[in-house]
Amino acid sequence: MILPFKIAKRDDVPKNKAALILILSIVLALVLSGVVLLFFGLNPIKVFGTIVTGSLGSAMRIQQTLIKAIPLTIASLGILVAFKMKFWNIGGEGQIMMGAFAASWVALNNGDLPSPILLPLMAVAAIVGGGVWALIPALFKARMGTNETIFTLMMNYIAIKFVTYLQYGPWKDPAAKGFPKIPAFSGNAVLPNVFGLHAGWIIMIILVAAVFLFMNYTKKGYEITVVGESLDTARYAGMNVSAIILVAMSISGGLLGLVGMVQASAIEHTLTWGLSSGYGFTAIITTWLARLNAITTLFVCLAFAMLLQGADYIQLALNVPSSVAGIVEGIILFFVLGSDFFLRYRVQWIGLARARAEADGLPLRGGAAE
Repeated sequence: MILPFKIAKRDDVPKNKAALILILSIVLALVLSGVVLLFFGLNPIKVFGTIVTGSLGSAMRIQQTLIKAIPLTIASLGILVAFKMKFWNIGGEGQIMMGAFAASWVALNNGDLPSPILLPLMAVAAIVGGGVWALIPALFKARMGTNETIFTLMMNYIAIKFVTYLQYGPWKDPAAKGFPKIPAFSGNAVLPNVFGLHAGWIIMIILVAAVFLFMNYTKKGYEITVVGESLDTARYAGMNVSAIILVAMSISGGLLGLVGMVQASAIEHTLTWGLSSGYGFTAIITTWLARLNAITTLFVCLAFAMLLQGADYIQLALNVPSSVAGIVEGIILFFVLGSDFFLRYRVQWIGLARARAEADGLPLRGGAAE
């Protein structure tokens, strides 16, 4: 099929133009979302206003928005490290679960330790658990060239089913009545509140700064970037590509494992198979929207957490079905992700005559076929 236009890769986009494209995509997303809401007999202005109110309208709602932003930001930082190397780590959910499993094992077996000792031990265990789980597909990729997308995706289900087995089997609380559950952590294993919010927000800010500095100002961060841009260049420069893949995925999985510890300790106060709440998948979107920048990731995740919290709120406040809220989320994501295409590529109109000539390999004169 011959089209009267062609797509060319952009060299660079000025910041003001990039911002304009992003703003335009958001406006178009809101317009189309409004049309969809009208189709369902809803007032778009009221719905959008309720989303903002539901995420920022009170201290409690702001707290809930931040509670969603913390794991999403940390998970996005983990995905960022892998994606910077063009290792498509789709296994965030599994790495979160294995981090939570490792942290929970420490918490359940050492609940009498004081918090200043127990919490760091849980964090280290979570980092190791998530990192080791991420190392498995990294080893296969480095040694055998396997497809990391499928490999990491399938490992999600293994991790989730493993934790489900623990919850319904050997770790089941014998005192639990009704729905099977794992025993709750002792108070020493629960992250304390700082300024009305669990201490995970401090971990989040520290990690944003640490990942930004690591990726931009360290030798290993530079090597990860080079491997992502060109394997041939990395090998020509004498870099050990296999070792870099293993290091990057250990860091990526470790950060995602830490999300599991934060969720198990601060939110669930135990281990449960639904603990990851989809953050491992959602982080893929936010990382891509942030264009693999750690600082930008923080603000993108805060905005996305507002959308998630607001979508939850409109279901209660306006009696809107969850499917409608999901449609609105999907439209906004589609347009914002679509804007990334126009930041990377430009569409050039060349006309049918020139398109046919180029397709047939004919010489051109003045932009048209002779």
